[in-house]
Amino acid sequence: MMSALPLVFGQALTELSAVGIGVMLIGLFFFLIFFFWLIPVRLWIAALASGAHVSLLVLVAMRLRRVPPKAIVEPRISAIKAGLKIDLDKLEGHYLAGGNVQAVINALISADKANIELTFERAAAIDLAGRNVFEAVQMSVNPKVITTPKVTAMAKDGIQLSAITRITVRANIARLVGGAGEETVIARVGEGIVSTIGSANDHKAVLANPDAISKNVLAKGLDAGTAFEILSIDIADVDVGANIGAKLNAERAEADKQVAQAAAEGRRAMAMAREQEMKSYVVEMQAKLVEAEAQVPLAMAEALRTGRLGVMDYAQLKNIMADTDMRTSIAGAGDGKDQKKG
Repeated sequence: MMSALPLVFGQALTELSAVGIGVMLIGLFFFLIFFFWLIPVRLWIAALASGAHVSLLVLVAMRLRRVPPKAIVEPRISAIKAGLKIDLDKLEGHYLAGGNVQAVINALISADKANIELTFERAAAIDLAGRNVFEAVQMSVNPKVITTPKVTAMAKDGIQLSAITRITVRANIARLVGGAGEETVIARVGEGIVSTIGSANDHKAVLANPDAISKNVLAKGLDAGTAFEILSIDIADVDVGANIGAKLNAERAEADKQVAQAAAEGRRAMAMAREQEMKSYVVEMQAKLVEAEAQVPLAMAEALRTGRLGVMDYAQLKNIMADTDMRTSIAGAGDGKDQKKG
């Protein structure tokens, strides 16, 4: 019994040793993972081999500040290899401010190769302003062509013209921060085209010399306050539209015609009303005449009764009236015969 105890105890120690070794190996595995995450050895070696040495403590400090070392060290390696010396703290500060470190470094390298003066501070400001700084530097080297939409205007002779222009612009690094964008340039050029066509006396002159539009618009200095420098404005196409002047004149003539017709209709209505009024007046006068003639027999009767008119006078008056009626009837019959002969 006593001899079996050491054997059991030895087996227990062996099992505990195996468990301890397994735990140690697992712990060592996780420690190595944490170590290589905290200290990017491969990145440190790459920086050291490229001449852009960064200490391990700085890399660990970046991890603690939640800055990916790769996003800082690799752009710095590119800058060093291109001959640019940029402080590591500036790159880290730009990253913490929300900037694109790689885009800024690429822009600085392109500007340096193209002999364009561009500091890190200005490039960082352009990037933080929301503009693509690398694209801006490329546009400074290779100007960009902007095609404007069709702009329609009317010359003084009433003919409508539509023009499409192509604007060649180059980025102005000094005005990228706070300068107006492409939309402003397009709007200003469109306004200049409308003004130039509208001031032309004849649309044929514009068609004969379309470059006059380019010269007039370019002379206005439309790139002031923008992030671009206008190099040239070229007229791509000019189309003749509708005859707006003739259309307006026709519409004006039609409107005048309707006004005249309305006035004539008013005068006609007034004349018809006047005619009806005169007819009423004639009927009224005829009624008064009949009324006056009705008073004649009464007056004669009163004269006979009062003795102011004698019987012979009355008889003579009747004879005169009868004679007048006879002459009137004879004259009427004569007119009828003459008409039949005719």
